Amino acid sequence: MVVGTGKIKFRLFDTNSLKGKRKIVKSIIQRIRNNFNISVAETDLNDSHDWLEIGFSMTGNDSRVMNSKLDKVISFADELGLAVIVDSQIEIIHV
Repeated sequence: MVVGTGKIKFRLFDTNSLKGKRKIVKSIIQRIRNNFNISVAETDLNDSHDWLEIGFSMTGNDSRVMNSKLDKVISFADELGLAVIVDSQIEIIHV
């Protein structure tokens, strides 16, 4: 079994409150879930209205396919245009 995990750190602009940030967070998370059927959650920077970090994970049986899917998640999040990606990481774990 192969487990793939990833983190994406975003910079948000024109958000002056946590309420505005939550709207963007919900949109990004829901769109990723709908398109890739993976687990996604806000994992850090909860109290900052300028920064956002989400984590995601999936399981499979082929590390090359897993790597490709994780890269597609990051590309998709970038193409949404709701925030600017400043950092991303992926890790593939063989269990």
